[in-house]
Amino acid sequence: MTDIAIVAAVRTPVGSFRGAFAPLSAVDLGAAVVRSLLERGQLPAAAVDELIFGQVLTAGCGQNPARQTALRAGLPVDTPA
Repeated sequence: MTDIAIVAAVRTPVGSFRGAFAPLSAVDLGAAVVRSLLERGQLPAAAVDELIFGQVLTAGCGQNPARQTALRAGLPVDTPA
């Protein structure tokens, strides 16, 4: 059996419609969360085996926002997302 560990918890900010976070995409926000998790957990990006990313509204975000987030956060190219 594979051991799984949750090393930290971070979430994206909640803002108002057309507020301060409006210029940021879901991928931008997700990448910031992943980078913060790595920093808080004191983990190298290569320690992530897989990224699972949830998003309610995906319109205008392009294909596979999980993959985009992983790459933008600096995870290795071979990390599944």
